[in-house]
Amino acid sequence: MSILLEQLSALKIIPVIAIKDADDAVALGQTLMDNGMPSAEITFRTPAAAESIRRLREAFPEMIIGAGTVLTTAQVDQAIEAGVDFIVSPGLNPRIVQYCQARGVPIIPGVNNPSLVEQAMELGLHTLKFFPAEPSGGLSMLKAMSAVYPVSFMPTGGISPNNVKDYLALPAIFACGGTWMVPANLIDNREWQKIGALAKEAMAAL
Repeated sequence: MSILLEQLSALKIIPVIAIKDADDAVALGQTLMDNGMPSAEITFRTPAAAESIRRLREAFPEMIIGAGTVLTTAQVDQAIEAGVDFIVSPGLNPRIVQYCQARGVPIIPGVNNPSLVEQAMELGLHTLKFFPAEPSGGLSMLKAMSAVYPVSFMPTGGISPNNVKDYLALPAIFACGGTWMVPANLIDNREWQKIGALAKEAMAAL
């Protein structure tokens, strides 16, 4: 996890992507790579997730690829077989965490309160997703929790160009997940130039 944490910390922003057609994966990946964003969290919110990850991994061996919204052990298996670097879940499911640990793949589960942080630490985890970030108290909640717990957070949910720098300024935050540079409608319409401009803008803002 420490190497992954270093890689994600260097990236700062992880695009969270719902891709409906795996045929779009490589063009999208190329757009992100060309605009300084060599990472993607492909969410299992669509049936195309595993195949999209597989195609991205084949086309871009150096890309940091995560599988997001992973809710079942079957999805963990699919993600690993497709070649992911890490797993992200919206909540803290001990069964999924332990399954990932047994399979040797890093998992970043979602938490949004002190009790869940303590449960995660009990499972040996110190790298957590804070989700949904803005509805759960945003920066003020993160400041309060990071003052108490020796963990690092990746806030996702409500992160935008307006607040991303404020989040990243908090030492306990290693990266932010966001969808604003990869909106589903632009992916569906294959508007790679617009996505590229948003990605470039996001990285330049840092």
